Amino acid sequence: MEKTYQVKSIVISRKPRIKESGFKTAFIGLFKENNPHLKGDAPSDVLEIAETEKIRIHELRNVSYYLMGNDIVINNLEEVKIAKEGNIVTITGKQDLPDN
Repeated sequence: MEKTYQVKSIVISRKPRIKESGFKTAFIGLFKENNPHLKGDAPSDVLEIAETEKIRIHELRNVSYYLMGNDIVINNLEEVKIAKEGNIVTITGKQDLPDN
């Protein structure tokens, strides 16, 4: 499974295990705006990827982890590619980062 999405932001989270011995389901919300967690916006699309052991984030420099909700938010995206091989999900993409 591999697909590229034209979105501005994603939120990575997890759902509980389906079986006690299995891995969790990765929940990835795709958004058209930055900081959707602050606005309460609904995602334009949702990916639920079952039996996920871990998520690798490659080639993205500006990533925030929010302890309050256990979510990872990645803003300023031009595109994001999400691929799954076995129990590993890999997220890569392009960001348009402000000069700071």
